[in-house]
Amino acid sequence: MFSFFKRKKNLPATEVADQRLPETPEAQAAPETVPQAGVPDTPVQDAVAPVALLHEGLEPEPVKEVMPAEPDISAATASATDGRSPASGPQASPASEPAPATETLHADPAVSQPVSTPPEPEQTGHVAQESPPPKRSWLARLKEGLSRTGQTLGSLFVGVKVDENLFEELETALIMADAGLEATEKLLTALRARVRKERLEDPAKVKAALRDILADHLAPLEKQFPLGSARPLVVMIAGVNGAGKTTSIGKLANHFQAQGAKVLLAAGDTFRAAAREQLMEWGARNNVTVIAQEGGDPAAVAFDAVNAGRAREAGVVMVDTAGRLPTQLHLMEELKKIRRVIGKADGAAPHEVLLVVDGNTGQNAIAQIKAFDAAIKLTGLVVTKLDGTAKGGTLAAVAAGSQGVRPVPVYWIGVGEGLNDLQPFVAREFATALLGD
Repeated sequence: MFSFFKRKKNLPATEVADQRLPETPEAQAAPETVPQAGVPDTPVQDAVAPVALLHEGLEPEPVKEVMPAEPDISAATASATDGRSPASGPQASPASEPAPATETLHADPAVSQPVSTPPEPEQTGHVAQESPPPKRSWLARLKEGLSRTGQTLGSLFVGVKVDENLFEELETALIMADAGLEATEKLLTALRARVRKERLEDPAKVKAALRDILADHLAPLEKQFPLGSARPLVVMIAGVNGAGKTTSIGKLANHFQAQGAKVLLAAGDTFRAAAREQLMEWGARNNVTVIAQEGGDPAAVAFDAVNAGRAREAGVVMVDTAGRLPTQLHLMEELKKIRRVIGKADGAAPHEVLLVVDGNTGQNAIAQIKAFDAAIKLTGLVVTKLDGTAKGGTLAAVAAGSQGVRPVPVYWIGVGEGLNDLQPFVAREFATALLGD
């Protein structure tokens, strides 16, 4: 270990060290740069653009770049048991050293993914084998996620007469689902007109008419994410504390890679404890590079990530930011600063500015969208945690422009914790799930 620290002292200002994030629990807790037994630790030089932010008055911090690589599990485990924390690289000197120190990690699948041999079945004659559960469609999961809202609205059309009492109950149910007064009035006005025009008397047909009206109402929020419109496509992601930003970034990284895009992540949340480690874990899981540093200025991390993305020919660079409330004005100013600094690295960036919204917040989401849009000019929304919520009507309020909010497009919605539980927003599917079967 003494030789390890000695080598770290002589590292140059810009360094790329090879390492793998192993899958075993012991190896995950091990230092990020551990020399392999009997193998020389040869640093590999990698060009990463310096952080030059004189106009913003920023002093660059040492930035760490984390990617999957090849460790010695025995040495890593021994260090983990000693209680030593991972090496974070040399600290940058004050304003006299503008170049950030970077590290890159790689991995050997044979080391990080041990192969387990399944036990042989007992030879006792006929052995019953359980078939795997059938894979449910996205619409089925969406309906299950919005079941609380769907049961409330859908049950109103069972065994009732199509009269004013039905419209009054619908009005109450939509408001309780946080659709908002403006959206509720607009939807019911259109439904009344259609019922009169088509002389609908069957509650099932009235429900189908409301589904069509709701789908048309939500259609302005449906927009395809412009993947590939720029290279690299710089995506800045913001939101309040606990909305699920970092988890959403990990899922989106998987989604973009499935479409053939090379992804690079920037751990711009330098405030929350373990936020950097959480994003690094997602990076290891998706086998993508992570630009990170402990503490320091998040704008510097974002600036360096954009330059690194351009140098590495990445398709998408996603910049995570710390959670903040719209009422925390100094933190909102910091968010504006990050956006400006990204623009200094790339004049057209950020190309997309996404707000992650917790679907359980209801009408409070309207205030969040309005405040963040005014600060950083949102281009899209990611609505998470819709599973189990009774406030699924919030998007109807967004589409109606409730409380003066701009109808920002909804790129993705989430109804679970799995990688595939974050899917593109489709207005008709959402309207169908919202009204139930």
